Amino acid sequence: MSRRWLFADQLGPHFLDAKDQPVLLIESKRVFRRRVFHRQKAHLVLSALRHRAAELGDQALFLRTETYTDGVRQTGDPLSVCHPTSRKARELVNRLDVEVLGPRGFATSPEDFLKFAHGRRGLRMEDFYRDARQRHGILMDGAEPTGGHWNLDHDNREAPPRGSTRLDVPEPPAIVEDEIDAAVRDDLDRWQREDGIEFLGRDGPRLFPATRREALARLRHFVDHRLTNFGPYEDAMLAGDPFMAHSMLSAPLNLGLLDPLEIVERAEAAYRSGAAPLNSVEGFTRQIIGWRDFIWHLYWYFEPSYRGSNELHADKRLPKWFAELDADAVEARCLSDVLAGVRDRGWVHHIPRLMVLGNYALQRGWHPGRLSDWFHRAFVDGYEWVMTANVVGMSQYADQGRMSTKPYAAGGAYINRMSDYCGGCRYDPKARVGDDACPYTAGYWAFLERNEGTLATNHRMRQPMRGLRRLADLDALVEQEKARGSKAP
Repeated sequence: MSRRWLFADQLGPHFLDAKDQPVLLIESKRVFRRRVFHRQKAHLVLSALRHRAAELGDQALFLRTETYTDGVRQTGDPLSVCHPTSRKARELVNRLDVEVLGPRGFATSPEDFLKFAHGRRGLRMEDFYRDARQRHGILMDGAEPTGGHWNLDHDNREAPPRGSTRLDVPEPPAIVEDEIDAAVRDDLDRWQREDGIEFLGRDGPRLFPATRREALARLRHFVDHRLTNFGPYEDAMLAGDPFMAHSMLSAPLNLGLLDPLEIVERAEAAYRSGAAPLNSVEGFTRQIIGWRDFIWHLYWYFEPSYRGSNELHADKRLPKWFAELDADAVEARCLSDVLAGVRDRGWVHHIPRLMVLGNYALQRGWHPGRLSDWFHRAFVDGYEWVMTANVVGMSQYADQGRMSTKPYAAGGAYINRMSDYCGGCRYDPKARVGDDACPYTAGYWAFLERNEGTLATNHRMRQPMRGLRRLADLDALVEQEKARGSKAP
């Protein structure tokens, strides 16, 4: 049996062919020299890698080297590896003559995705998700979807409870750091001090699982105590409750500590037993074997140049205050709080990512490739495969509809409806011109005006475009937004 090389996002038991298979783990310092990652992301990845090495003991050869190549050349053993999650990693293992197996850690195989995609004029997540449900028999009653409907989004768009500062759900189980975490923190401090390696954001206690045991504990707690409230409030935001009822499983899932099918099967079991409502289980299933798998396969299905897509000709650089997570420089309450969440935790849930961070960048014409790289580096669950289609395609609409039917642009009314941010903010979500003009409300109309020629033929944008031409103060609004430029709002 060949020695299995496990990358740091392939740490679960499903990446091995046998319990006693010899393993190679390599901690490459050059990874952290190449990019400025969030400090807590660096900690999580190294902690997970070292914890796996400690669990495997003599079964694993654990090497700390400058490069992966250095580590491979030290082994002298025939190596196999499950298909890596980035093109550069795939090029590396091919160059090193390592046997490459099929990918693991996803519900849909490349072969099944190609069968799904064959002959389709457009690729849409909803179609893929239904196909995956049928293939795996998840939330199916015979040939029909459980409950008679594939999509229960209409039940999962509730605003946060009025007057509440937190959802009434138990906190997820806390992570208890150990001597491995302490050693990781010491090493990162030394790398900064002696090697000039830089990090983004703030250090802090580890918030996400670094072992399979921790990941399974969080999964059990979510299904038992938080899943019921996940569905209705999955799109809601509260300034005092960054985690809401979200599972916080994206980081351990993307480290390979959990398998997506074991996650959705446990959620479905909760529904079948009457412990969780169908709308919450369906919404969660959609995220895990629908959206996540869809994004993974698009990364490989689209051409390598896809990540450079820029059909809206957005070419502005990310301003320093945003790129460096200077939340204190921002007065807009929603953006300041979300940016602080990234700074302090390396994580916010999907709606702040899409409708606060991504929406703001889209409105201002920031370069989609640079924004995707920022998301990759700044989030504990961020990887190139995760962010390419999510940011370039969905959030920034830079592919002009290859994977999403319209831009995810919205004004302050959306944020006001789905959060408690606008109360107490110095900006008025209803104002588009003037000192109190909401940056999102004004930015929305400025975005439509700037891209009117490109978006005019999109049938889902007809109503907003008609509204654009009815604005009596459009010229003043456009000049106002040009004057604001890249200043922190």
